Formats: sequence, structure tokens, C-alpha cells
Amino acid sequence: MFNKWHALIGWLVVTLGKPIAKRKAKKKARVGKREGIIAGAVAAVGAAVAGLMFWRKRKGGDESPQS
Repeated sequence: MFNKWHALIGWLVVTLGKPIAKRKAKKKARVGKREGIIAGAVAAVGAAVAGLMFWRKRKGGDESPQS
């Protein structure tokens, strides 16, 4: 059931919680900036390796099997 009282409680939680969540997110972003850069670099290298493996597999697939 949804009524005006529940709407008011929800609005208060969102209104008061938003600044707190923003502060926590900014603090976490400052602390974890270096780790984020490292994770991005690892992901980029992994994507490049996967792309090269896929390209190699596709390029070599034109040969017909010999029976």
C-alpha cells in the first residue's frame, strides 16, 4: 500500500541520503583513483589480446579439412 505518509518518508530518505551518498562516492573516488587506472589498463590489454586471438582464429579458418 502506498499513501502520502510513505511518499513523505521516501522523499525524506532520498533528499537526505543523496548528499551523503555523493560525499561517500567522492571520497571513494579519491582513494581508489590509482586502482581504477590499473584496472582500466588491465582490461584494455585483455581486450586487445582477446581481439587478436579472435582475429587469428577467423583468419586461419579458411582452410578446408583434408580427409
